[in-house]
Amino acid sequence: MMTKEEVTELFDNIAENAPWDLTQPLLWGYYFTNPTPEALEQAAGVLAIDGYRPVELYQPELEDAAAPPVWVLHVEKEEVHNVDSLHARNGELQQFASEQKLASYDGMDVGPVGAPTL
Repeated sequence: MMTKEEVTELFDNIAENAPWDLTQPLLWGYYFTNPTPEALEQAAGVLAIDGYRPVELYQPELEDAAAPPVWVLHVEKEEVHNVDSLHARNGELQQFASEQKLASYDGMDVGPVGAPTL
């Protein structure tokens, strides 16, 4: 999980380099991993109840062919965040992944509403 300092750096980077208004909703993408897709499918349903939109459940190509398989769930939500609220959200999603017995909460990305996330 990102430290609060890393979240602060992210917000500083957005403020300096992206043409986005941080006081308006942005499209926040959140990622979870697991060795099998079934638990991720169930997690997507639970997250949808909380307003997250499931985007994709996929199995990425791994650089190490001998590595165990992994599945990734990508969900997104339009939200306004500041350093404290995003740090708290990351903690909530980390706890959610643990409660759902997923391999990990793998972090987030952000982009403007109506465009692909970065």
